[in-house]
Amino acid sequence: MAATDLFAHRATLGRAVGLLSAFRFEQSDPARFYGALATDTVDMVADLWTGVTSSPAAGRTVLDVGGGPGYFASAFESAGMRYIGVEPDPREMHAGPAGEPGAGTFVRASGTALPFADDSVDICLSSNVAEHVRHPWRLGNEMLRVTRPGGLAVLSYTVWLGPFGGHEMGLTHYLGGARAADRYARKHGHRPKNDYGSSLFAVSAADGLRWAASTGALVTAFPRYHPRWAWPVVAVPGLREFLVSNLVLVLAPS
Repeated sequence: MAATDLFAHRATLGRAVGLLSAFRFEQSDPARFYGALATDTVDMVADLWTGVTSSPAAGRTVLDVGGGPGYFASAFESAGMRYIGVEPDPREMHAGPAGEPGAGTFVRASGTALPFADDSVDICLSSNVAEHVRHPWRLGNEMLRVTRPGGLAVLSYTVWLGPFGGHEMGLTHYLGGARAADRYARKHGHRPKNDYGSSLFAVSAADGLRWAASTGALVTAFPRYHPRWAWPVVAVPGLREFLVSNLVLVLAPS
């Protein structure tokens, strides 16, 4: 079985439209948006685990680097996995249901210096975090370090030149990151949460693919929110920077 065979059946146009529709509630109703995203993420990770290992994901330990509030925790625990979330910002840890009983374990730490032993978790996940750290591949290397041989590391991030690369700055990021952030500040009277150069960085698809290939652990890469028939765009240099939007790197350390 190929790593993506199971998940490919979920990667339909309807799923893509549904997730895109939910995105508009990120600010007004975060539970609605992040709840849907968490459920979809659990399905993706569980399918990838089974595709790579030919075994069920239930009972496995998941380390979520940059997990934020507890939406992902609740979803993973409901699927029978043990969840450990790593989050450097205490405001993010308390922004959602992270404090609910049974919603996983949370550790305050940096993703680029994880306080866990080598080969200590079954699955290491990072969802939409790499573009927010200055050294994203240091984060990736830490994920591989703590993932046991025969385990799975899944690193998913927003590509800078894609339509959502600017986050709340919208398409103005095509004018340049610093200029877009300054423009946002003038319009709204405060800096964007995802401020270019401090909490948002330009990470390309080519950068991620190059790093993943260099580790010797890369299994596959695909655009996270695209229907299956659009996945081949990842193999097209240049075009993928604008069309992939969010790149998933699947790695299996040996």
